[in-house]
Amino acid sequence: MSRRLLAAVAAAALTVGLAACGEGEGGTVTTPPPSIDTGQDDGASDAGGEEPSDAGGGDGAAEAAPDIPAPDPADFPGMDEQTPEGAEQAFKYFWAVAMSGYQGADAAELSRMSDPNCGNCTELLSEIDDLQETGDVWSRVDISDVSLGSEEGTGGYDAIVDYVFILPAHEEPGAGDQDGASVEESEFATSGGLVWDGGSWKVVDFSAGPRESDSE
Repeated sequence: MSRRLLAAVAAAALTVGLAACGEGEGGTVTTPPPSIDTGQDDGASDAGGEEPSDAGGGDGAAEAAPDIPAPDPADFPGMDEQTPEGAEQAFKYFWAVAMSGYQGADAAELSRMSDPNCGNCTELLSEIDDLQETGDVWSRVDISDVSLGSEEGTGGYDAIVDYVFILPAHEEPGAGDQDGASVEESEFATSGGLVWDGGSWKVVDFSAGPRESDSE
């Protein structure tokens, strides 16, 4: 799993601050890390977004992407309210939109929900853009909740939200040397620092990473 695309984005770019987000009483969220790297494939690629080396410029690759609808905000009740529950639903929606973006859906909502200073959000959006340009989008997959909770924000955040979800087995065409790379089901733990800005929640920073099933 750590060799796969989501791990390249989430594990390497975000895991550094995973414990800091939900652990100690300061509750600070990680600062953006230097660059994306799988940490597993010897040097398969140095630069985060410039991995695809197909000279053919996506002749119809992008058109091969499935027609995936973006998540419906109505399925996340209260996300537009300035309450702890609203922050939780907003962060859950943020990840639902991100996952649909990996499958080819419009990621405009993800950009809208990201604070301009959120470096990790920029990395996430960049990876999604790259996938959609090359047509290497994921197969259809729907995440399911494990846990969702929040605490009062500190250090400039209005709320800190912890969200754990299951990412089912799926295909990531651009994740390996083969035409299709199968990724096993995994549990992902995410934490985010959010602020209430202009009548909606925005993600200022976040961390994420796969949770080992045998670690308690």
